[in-house]
Amino acid sequence: MYNAALINDPFGDPGAYVECKYRREAVLFDLGDLHLLPPRKLLKIDYIFVSHTHMDHFIGFDHLLRLCLGRDKHLHLFGPPGFLQHLEHKLMAYTWNLVENYTNDFAVIATEVHPHAQTTKRYCCRTAFQPETLEECRAFDGILVETRFFTVQGVFLDHLIPCLAFRFEERQRFNILKTVLKEMDLPTGAWLMTLKEHLVNGDDDETPVRIWSRDPLGNVGETWLPLGALKQAVKVSPGLRIGYVTDAIHSRKNRAAILELADHADLLFIETTFLQDHAETAARKYHLTARQAGTLARQAHVKRMVPFHFSPKYKIAPHVLAEEAMTAFRGHPA
Repeated sequence: MYNAALINDPFGDPGAYVECKYRREAVLFDLGDLHLLPPRKLLKIDYIFVSHTHMDHFIGFDHLLRLCLGRDKHLHLFGPPGFLQHLEHKLMAYTWNLVENYTNDFAVIATEVHPHAQTTKRYCCRTAFQPETLEECRAFDGILVETRFFTVQGVFLDHLIPCLAFRFEERQRFNILKTVLKEMDLPTGAWLMTLKEHLVNGDDDETPVRIWSRDPLGNVGETWLPLGALKQAVKVSPGLRIGYVTDAIHSRKNRAAILELADHADLLFIETTFLQDHAETAARKYHLTARQAGTLARQAHVKRMVPFHFSPKYKIAPHVLAEEAMTAFRGHPA
């Protein structure tokens, strides 16, 4: 039900966009330059997970803020220690003397995460984004968001400052078996989304499901069947698992955290900032090399790795980082 891709090319600002195929819903990892995402995609975003507030990971907030002003929308943001202060400075950099008359209820709900606690504040447009504390020092157990459809976990990595890495996990994936529908003499169509909603909700087998279709003349035919009878036409499989790792030194503690976060991920976005020949530079700047990233992805049994966050020093040979990372991912040791 979800697709995921980098927002920019590997030399551009970091960020990944995770979009639901069937609902107006999207998740964003990092807030770098967002101009390549059209407004219709940006307005689908409800949850944003910021690894840290270096400029290339956070400069896109202003662009998104401007787009959301005057709309009935709530943005949920998550970031590491110091995040609320940095967010408030961005909001207070503007004059908001006209917003009290806005009819729409735009708000930012932001959570600052610490290793053992988290604090959430709300910033409403109509009150000039003055902070309102919703929760303070609530225990943090690794889970940032838990919805009917997915969960997002966060772990701390060392980038000389605390930096968050994330794991997105779809709860379950429901695939319709069209051959079985045909055997049951049932149509395809929009009613299948309702069927999936019942399955996501865990509704009882006796729950009636409306099955309807429209013929070429526009006439609607319908019937009803219990949810349990329709389950034979659905294949249930594990949901998509996505890891997002950026800005971390290759230390023993970071390696352990990354391996646990990325374990058996279907897709891992992982920074590959320097070549292994420049490992000393990578360590000094608290980044991974391409070989280190590829080896971590292989050790975590990741299905597919997407390297990104390339240092601009390699623009003269843009393929070398990806090649080194993929070579390590396929089995060459670090």
